[in-house]
Amino acid sequence: MKKFFLLAVCAGTFSFVSAQLKMPAASPGQYVKQDFGLSAIELSYSRPVVKGRTIFGDLVPWNKVWRTGANGATTITFGDEVTFGGQKVPAGKYGLLTIPNPTEWTVILTKQLDVTSPAAYKQDQDVARIKVSVDDLPFSLESLLISFSAVLPSSMEMVIGWDRSLVRIPITTDIDAKINAQIESLKGKENFPYYNAAVYYLDNGKDLNTALSWFDKAAQQSPDAFWVFYQKAKCEAKLGKKKEAIASANKSITLATAAKNDDYVTLNQKLIAMLK
Repeated sequence: MKKFFLLAVCAGTFSFVSAQLKMPAASPGQYVKQDFGLSAIELSYSRPVVKGRTIFGDLVPWNKVWRTGANGATTITFGDEVTFGGQKVPAGKYGLLTIPNPTEWTVILTKQLDVTSPAAYKQDQDVARIKVSVDDLPFSLESLLISFSAVLPSSMEMVIGWDRSLVRIPITTDIDAKINAQIESLKGKENFPYYNAAVYYLDNGKDLNTALSWFDKAAQQSPDAFWVFYQKAKCEAKLGKKKEAIASANKSITLATAAKNDDYVTLNQKLIAMLK
């Protein structure tokens, strides 16, 4: 009987010790994936909150390496080579660290993926190290925020903000050489992407006559594609061929009306109004 009682007590104790209570994380993790250039940038970090505390200069000391988050290390992955704050960075995964200062932050990309304290940081593992000015916000960001803004095909900003401080890091990537190489490799092939290649030439200051010839090919392949005739009209307008541009825009309006696409009808009407 004694033995049975002891076993029961032990079993109860074991159950009590191993029980788990699931609760929200004090600093929830966030994963961000941003398409950029011809690939993507991925960011993983945790988001501490202010909770009435003094953040910079206290919780986050001035002039010391900060993991730029909470819990584990903050990491960022570039699918292609980028220029990060003016410094070339190869494709790959890096730790993201900062050294806050009242007027200027040092932002670091490191080969180290596990830095959670200043003692673990090794400067010889830096891949990029830049300085950026601090913006004082007129309001407080309760949760740490790392995000991407002003996202264009080959440039954008990474924004780091918390409490009343915010910094911006410009990021660029070279897509022109890669796209031109793709176009050259596909020339002469049956599956040449006439429309996409023509739009790229039109939007990026390339040879407009070549672009126009490709729009003509694309229109032959897809005679009901109102979007092709709209872009063709824009190309003709840039070449100073107003009469041809208006004709292409009117063709696009007819096709877009049949397809019940009011957006393209409006776009073409605006283009024609500019040309008259």
